Amino acid sequence: MFVTPEYNYSVPGVLKNAIDWASRPYGDNAWNDKPVAIMGASVGALGSARAQYHLRQMFVFLNMHALAQPEVMVGNAAQRFDEKGNLTDRQSAELIRQLLTNLVSWTHRLQSSSSSLLRAS
Repeated sequence: MFVTPEYNYSVPGVLKNAIDWASRPYGDNAWNDKPVAIMGASVGALGSARAQYHLRQMFVFLNMHALAQPEVMVGNAAQRFDEKGNLTDRQSAELIRQLLTNLVSWTHRLQSSSSSLLRAS
């Protein structure tokens, strides 16, 4: 699960760096064949859409299996969280619940598929 803000129309540099380090040395990619979900929040209206798009691009090269839906992009985040950092927006909370449920199902499907391939070989 990756949760990201959006900085300068992309992912924060520290997140990109962490992803890069875990994919090295070449041929020893810790991310290989992993299921992954993405969500994010931003003070802007798009709610981290561009950062999430860039993560999806990275995941293709890293052979990660990104969950497609639901997309959780919490825009105008300053109005959707209280002063203690609690999410107050019901629609966003429901999308997060659905994303987590789908990630569990996605992970089980990928594990089953992987097990089937191993038995067949």
